[in-house]
Amino acid sequence: MPSPPQAGERLPLDLKLAFGAPTFASAALAIPVAIHMTKFYADVVQVPLGLLGIAIAVARAFDAVTDPLMGWLSDCTRTRWGRRRPYLALGAPLCALSFWLLFTPPAGLAGRAAALWFGTCFVLYYLFHTVYLVPHLALGPELTPDYHERSSLFGVREAFLILGTLSAAMLPGVLAGAGGERLALSRFALIFGALLVALYAWLVIRVRERPEHRLRPPNPLVPGVRRCLRNRPFVLLLVTSVLAAVPGAMTATLIPFFTHYVLRAPEPQRWLAVLLGTYFGVAFVCLPAWLWLARRFGKRPVWLASFVGCGSGALSLFLLRPGDLGPAVACLAWSGTGFGAIMFLSLAIKADVIDYDELLTGRRREAQFMSLWSLIPKFVTIPAAAIPVALLGSAGYVPNAVQHPDVVLAIRVLIGLVPALIFGVAFAVGWRLPLDEAAHRAVLAGIEAHRAGRPARDPLRGGHLPPPLQRDVPDAEGWRLDHFSRGELERLGRSGPGRLLRDVLAAGAAAFALCAAACSFVAASVRDLASEPGAAAVVVAGLAFSAGVFHALRLLPAWRMRRQPPAPGVVAAHLRALALGGAPRAADRAAPAAG
Repeated sequence: MPSPPQAGERLPLDLKLAFGAPTFASAALAIPVAIHMTKFYADVVQVPLGLLGIAIAVARAFDAVTDPLMGWLSDCTRTRWGRRRPYLALGAPLCALSFWLLFTPPAGLAGRAAALWFGTCFVLYYLFHTVYLVPHLALGPELTPDYHERSSLFGVREAFLILGTLSAAMLPGVLAGAGGERLALSRFALIFGALLVALYAWLVIRVRERPEHRLRPPNPLVPGVRRCLRNRPFVLLLVTSVLAAVPGAMTATLIPFFTHYVLRAPEPQRWLAVLLGTYFGVAFVCLPAWLWLARRFGKRPVWLASFVGCGSGALSLFLLRPGDLGPAVACLAWSGTGFGAIMFLSLAIKADVIDYDELLTGRRREAQFMSLWSLIPKFVTIPAAAIPVALLGSAGYVPNAVQHPDVVLAIRVLIGLVPALIFGVAFAVGWRLPLDEAAHRAVLAGIEAHRAGRPARDPLRGGHLPPPLQRDVPDAEGWRLDHFSRGELERLGRSGPGRLLRDVLAAGAAAFALCAAACSFVAASVRDLASEPGAAAVVVAGLAFSAGVFHALRLLPAWRMRRQPPAPGVVAAHLRALALGGAPRAADRAAPAAG
C-alpha cells in the first residue's frame, strides 16, 4: 500500500475513490433523518411531538459538544494505524447499528417509552456519526498538499455525496410498496448501514496516513479553538459557507410547498421528484466542468462564480407563476450547476487554509478545523428550515387548500428573493478571502523554512514569521495563555491571576444559566406534549451548553495560572502578537525569509 504522494504528484484514482465512496452511504443516511424521521415517529410510532422536540433538542446540544471534542481527540491520537483510521473503523459500524435501531423501533413501543428509544438512538447516531465524519474530513487535507489535487479529491467526494442523496431520496418510495413505511425505513437502514460499514472498511484498508503527522505535537483543546477562530481566511471561509448553507435549508423545506401551491403541478409528488432529480442530476453532471475550471483559473474565482449561478437560479424561481413547470425545471437545472462546486471547492480551499494555520502556529490541526466547520452549520440550518414554515403560518397558510395570494407571495419570496440575497452576501464575504494558488505556494515554502529553523514571509499579511520555537513568547507558554481571551489577559496584567479565575467562573456560569433558561422555555412550550419547541430555543440551548463546557475546560488552566503566573513581560508580548493578528512577526532585520 503506497504512501500518499508529495506536492505536485497525482493521487491514484483508486485512492480518490476509496476516500470519496463512503460519503455515498453517509449522505444517504442523512436524508431519512432530515425528511422522514420526525413524521415517522409522530404518525407511525405515535410519539407526541413535544417529546420528540425535547429529544431532538438534547441530541443537538450533545452534538454541539462532541464535534469539537472529536476534532481535538483525533488530532491528539497517536497509534501505529494513524490519527484518523481507528475512528473510521470504530465509528462507522456503531453509527450503522444506531441508525438501524433508530428506524426499527419495537412494534409495541408507544408514548414515553418510544420517546426514550428515539432519544437514545438519535443521540447515539449523532455521536458515532461525529466519530467517523470529523476524522474522515480531516484525512483529506493530509493525503496531498497539492493545490489542484485537493480539488480533484474533494470533487470525487462531492460526486458520491450527490449520488447518495439522490439514491436516498428515491429508495424509500420504492421500498414502501412492499410492507408500508415502517418496513421500508427498516430495510433502507439495513441496506445503507451495511454500505456504510463496507465502504469505510475499504477506506481504512486502502488509504494510509502520512507517518510524519503522527510525530507532530498535539495542541490543547481550548487554545486550539481560539487559534482556529483567529485564522482570518478560515473565518471568512466559514462565514461564507454558513451563509451558503442557509438557502439550501430553506429551499429543501419550501420546495414541496412551491411545487404544490405556486406551480400548482397536477401531480405534485411526481413533479417534486422531477425537480429534485433535475437539481441534483445537473449538479453531478457539472462536477467535471467545475474541476477543469478550478484547475484552469484557480479555486477561489471558480468558487465565487458558483455563487452567481446558485443566486441567479434562486432569483428566477421568484418569477415563476402557476403552470410554469418547464421553466421551473430549467431554473432548478441552472441553480444546480453551482451546487456541487460550492461544496467541494469550500473543502478544497479549507485544506489550503489549514496549511496557512500551520505556518502561523507550527501545528497540524485538520480535525479541529473540520469539527468547527461541521458544528456551526448544524445550528444555522435549524432556524433556516424552521423560520420559513413559521412565516408561512403567520401569512395564513392552510394545509391542503388553495392558498391566499399573500401565502403564495410569501413562498415565492422565501424560495427566490431571500436565497438570492443571501448568496449575494456570501459572494461579498467570499470575495475578501485572500488565499489563492500563488499565496498557497508561498505558504508551503514558509512551512519548509520553519522546519529548517529559518523565518518565513507571511504571504497574506506581510512581514516575517520566526519559527514557533524562536518567538518572543515561548511556544508552550503561548498555548497556555490562549486559554483566555484578550480582555481576560489584559485584566490579568492589571489585577493579577486571581481575577482570571473569577472571569472564567463568571463566563461559565452565564453560559450554563442561558442554557438552563432555554431548556426551561422548551419545557414550558411542550407542557401538553402536543407542540414542538421553538427552533430558536433548541439552537440557544445547544450553543449555550457548548459555551458552558468550553469555559469549564478553562477552569483548571486558570487555577494553574494562579499558582504559576507567567514570567514578567510574557503577557504583554503575547498581547502584542495578538494585535498583529495572532502570530508574532520578526523585525525587518530578521534573516531572509523563504517564499
